[in-house]
Amino acid sequence: MLTNNDILKKIRVALELKDDDIIEILKLSDFEVTKSELGALFRKEDHPNYKECGDQLLRNFLNGLIIYKRGPYPEKKSS
Repeated sequence: MLTNNDILKKIRVALELKDDDIIEILKLSDFEVTKSELGALFRKEDHPNYKECGDQLLRNFLNGLIIYKRGPYPEKKSS
């Protein structure tokens, strides 16, 4: 079974994203993370500084990735 950490790692590799790119993507969805916090997500599970990637972080990353790739959401027109 894939963990959220595995999913984040696979997307990172597939899109050739660097740490700064991931931090920028998370900022697009108003989610702040430091480089050291990000590094802890990519460590092996048995490493003492390993951190589990929560659902909220992954959800914000995916929402930010949409904005990063497609641009901001269009404004809704009021009738």
